[in-house]
Parts: sequence; structure tokens; C-alpha cells
Amino acid sequence: MNVEKLMKMAGAVRTGGKGSVRRKKKAVHKTTTTDDKRLQSTLKRIGVNAIPAIEEVNIFKDDVVIQFLNPKVQASIAANTWVVSGAPQTKRPDNLDNLRKLAEQFQKQAPNAGTGAPTTQEDDDDEVPELVAGETFEAAAEEKTEKPDAAS
Repeated sequence: MNVEKLMKMAGAVRTGGKGSVRRKKKAVHKTTTTDDKRLQSTLKRIGVNAIPAIEEVNIFKDDVVIQFLNPKVQASIAANTWVVSGAPQTKRPDNLDNLRKLAEQFQKQAPNAGTGAPTTQEDDDDEVPELVAGETFEAAAEEKTEKPDAAS
């Protein structure tokens, strides 16, 4: 190959310099504030409310704990969305096994907290009485209202 011929071809492929068209618009780089504004508007649309007075948030992930000190915490219970904002610190805890045991105990206790089975008498009051063939709802209702009067 001829070196002079290659240099001539390389010179013809010039993309800038004398005689080239100028760029008409300056390239504008997006800043992070636009992303933050977009995030805040989306969170507002979901209906997120700020939760005050939270001093610390710990997120356990594999063998690492992500810790936020004095974070801004927002939540939307309906959308099942939690937002934790702040400066995170990644730590490897010394007593991870103890923390796992504690978390398991807490999870076992949480589902049992609000369960209280209603008594059978309460269930009977809510149910519709079964009708015998030939009876009407009115007759069954009158019969039921007469029973408490007879007992007293």
C-alpha cells in the first residue's frame, strides 16, 4: 500500500476544522436536580407522607447492614412504598446471627398479634337463618324476636 495514498484518503474524511458546519445548539447536560424533581413528583402522585422523628434505619441485606443515621423517611401504606433518604453507611455486623434470631422471633410474633377468633355465638348472629319448607322470612323473623321476650 502506498503511504501517500492513505494520507490523502485520511485527509478527505475530516469531520471538523476549516469549512465544516458549526453546531447550532450547545449540548446541555442534565443535572441530578431534574431527576430529583421527577422522583419527588412521582412520590407526590403516589401519596407519600413524611414520617417524623426517626433517628436510624437499618436495612439487612445478605451479610451486610445498610445504616442510615437521621434519615428522611416517607411512606405510602396503600401503595406499599417506603422511601428512605439520607447518607448510607455499609457495615458488616459482628453479631449477625443474634440479629437474625431476633428478626425471626419478631416475625413469628407479628402475625399472631391481632388474631382473636370470634365466638360461635357471634357467628350465629351474623348468619341468615335457614328456612323450613312452607315458612316465609317474615314468619322466621317474628319467631326470632319472640324468643328473647319469652326468656325474660
